[in-house]
Amino acid sequence: MGQQQNYDYIIVGAGSAGCVLANRLSANPDNKVLLLEAGRPDYRLDFRIHMPAALTYLLTDSTYNWLYESEPEPNMHNRRIAQPRGKVLGGSSSINGMIYIRGNALDYEKWANEHGLKKWDYAHCLPYFRKCETRLKGQDDYHGNNGPLAIETAQCDNPLFSAFFDATQQAGYPLTDDVNGYQQEGFGIFDQNIYQGRRHSAARAYLHPVMNRKNLTVITGATTDKVLFEGKTAIGVEYRKWGRKKTAYGAEVISCGGAINSPKLLQLSGVGDETMLKNLGIKPVHHLPGVGENLQDHLELYVQYECKEPVSMYPALKFHNQPKIGFDWLFRRKGAAATNHFEAGGFVRGNDEVAYPNLQFHFLPLAIRYDGSAPNKGHGFQLHVGPMNTDVRGHVKIRSTNPDEKPEIFFNYLSTPQERKEWVEAIRVSRDIIAQPAFDHLRGKELSPGSEAQTDQEILDFVAREGESAYHPSCTCKMGLASDEMAVVDESLNVHGVNNLRVVDASVFPAITNGNLYAPTIMVAEKAADMIMGHTLSPAKDAEYYRYLPDHAPVPEEDVALA
Repeated sequence: MGQQQNYDYIIVGAGSAGCVLANRLSANPDNKVLLLEAGRPDYRLDFRIHMPAALTYLLTDSTYNWLYESEPEPNMHNRRIAQPRGKVLGGSSSINGMIYIRGNALDYEKWANEHGLKKWDYAHCLPYFRKCETRLKGQDDYHGNNGPLAIETAQCDNPLFSAFFDATQQAGYPLTDDVNGYQQEGFGIFDQNIYQGRRHSAARAYLHPVMNRKNLTVITGATTDKVLFEGKTAIGVEYRKWGRKKTAYGAEVISCGGAINSPKLLQLSGVGDETMLKNLGIKPVHHLPGVGENLQDHLELYVQYECKEPVSMYPALKFHNQPKIGFDWLFRRKGAAATNHFEAGGFVRGNDEVAYPNLQFHFLPLAIRYDGSAPNKGHGFQLHVGPMNTDVRGHVKIRSTNPDEKPEIFFNYLSTPQERKEWVEAIRVSRDIIAQPAFDHLRGKELSPGSEAQTDQEILDFVAREGESAYHPSCTCKMGLASDEMAVVDESLNVHGVNNLRVVDASVFPAITNGNLYAPTIMVAEKAADMIMGHTLSPAKDAEYYRYLPDHAPVPEEDVALA
């Protein structure tokens, strides 16, 4: 194969992380960058991608989506659980729910203290969160105002939101004016990756503004089959375009395929557990047993109620109202189609034993599933709820040498006492909030779980029957020290044991974060870009963050109110 090198950097996957790296690495005109994406372009006129309320199309359409699913989950009545992953420029940021959650500051303290990753504590991550964003609500110690990614704060103008915030306080929980700032714990208005009524994906924020750079080549419809090695040094990739095999050489290869496709690519390339690889007929390049292990995700479900007053978003589902809704979005960038409707929610501790929130809630002024189906014809509202700090572990494994064959994905949901305990807490906390006086004039029949789910076992059976992935797969190429035999990449995201190969995406998280994963993935990619180019890393930014003190009242130093 020789030492021919056509590119300085080959980025595999134009998802959230890949778009960030393509932008940052190509900012130096001396860097020749290739970005390979198996999916299609995110055409500007494709309303399914860019209309926030149209996300249900994307989650069930193979045009934009790998449509992965799990193996039969033994604790979920052997159901196969859907796992959508973006197959389009922008990756999953082009099909996700557009909820912008950074995670809790203590998530990153856990990365530093429990996993030995001292450069990844909260103080070292915060500058990169600030670097990536322009928060339209304004800049402060926690938020930037000069980044590519526009962040809007939701409006919450439906009266059901007011009732929800009143009910959470009546149930004894605090409000927070910024779940991405000083205090995540409590309930508040969510930030969204929506700008001027359109989805603001990583592709729109990072990639499209620089697509005309002469040193950046973007190829869509390009499926990368494997990384090419000379010895233990990565020298390029083999990919297919229109069914024809092609080869690209580079000084460094960076996998940005996400928690499913990155371990798949490494395994197909001979990096992984050598016994598994040999059994499949793959010659091992390097024995790295952690590749594909440590899979973590958030399981969630819907707690749904009828609404006694006609104030929910239910009329937006009626066919005769949709032309006006479409008109308002297309020409005014306003109305029911210009929001994801996941405008409020929060994070609480389901018990006093945990150091920080272990449950996440999204409130919707509508009773509806991810696939767009409604449980009844009429007004309703719901909470999406699920445990955050899961101790469940699964895996991703290739089945054969065929790169087109979907890998084995096993989440192992509900397999631990902790997760089962927290699920009971999640349902009981949800019901307690909706039972508060603020909802008395609105609360109708409980549609889901319903009156038949009262005991702990009945609740768990409901979760097993109805639980769905929150679509947050992560941790399958986890970051860790060389002394950790299950670590896949080091603190600089270099793959252990080989040269010139990195992984940059949610698979490198050593532990899943509290909330949705888009914001942490962007942060990791921003920091990785500095590491890859040899830049001095942004200095740590010491910013206070809320800590629950068990011996004292769990309130912040100052009263917090919704802005």
